[in-house]
Amino acid sequence: MPQGLLERWLEELLATPGLTAISDPAEARRRLVDDALRAAPLVREASGPVVDVGSGGGSPGIPLAVAIPERPFALLESERRKCEFLRRVTTDLPNVEVVRGRAEEQPTDTFGVALAKALAKPPVAAELCLPLLREGGLAILWVGESVDREAVSRVAARLASRLDRAVDGLLLLRKDGPTPPGFPRRVGMAKKRPLA
Repeated sequence: MPQGLLERWLEELLATPGLTAISDPAEARRRLVDDALRAAPLVREASGPVVDVGSGGGSPGIPLAVAIPERPFALLESERRKCEFLRRVTTDLPNVEVVRGRAEEQPTDTFGVALAKALAKPPVAAELCLPLLREGGLAILWVGESVDREAVSRVAARLASRLDRAVDGLLLLRKDGPTPPGFPRRVGMAKKRPLA
């Protein structure tokens, strides 16, 4: 893994105002690189292209794209300034594409893996990620200890999916069928009127 690339990304991330509240390089490495890489074995288990939904400053997508160079990654971000940053720091990552837009506006049933870290509350993150996945796809949500798994399961069921398992602070949702009619809902509806 080209460590130098990750170090340069972290340096630029910390030096760019408004991308992270973290200022300590060691803490940034732990929370933005090491925490992202916990999902690498799970991403490798699945197949197909990967989307990092609400990529922000690039975690978990960039560390995982560096660790798994054979897989295509899309960094999906709605804010123009963040997209410009992501494009600048991924020029040496041929497997990464930066996509400016909202999850609700993207083609459905497309990706093999969807990642969501600090995107929204887990039930909302599930609703935003699952329509992007093709049948058999895997959504990986970074969650806290107090996550309401039942609420996430209810949302998953509405989207032809199920809670597959929980692994070390990650919830894995498996897509079992095509995205049902009516999903994704209009932009902002998942947060404004959550399914669970």
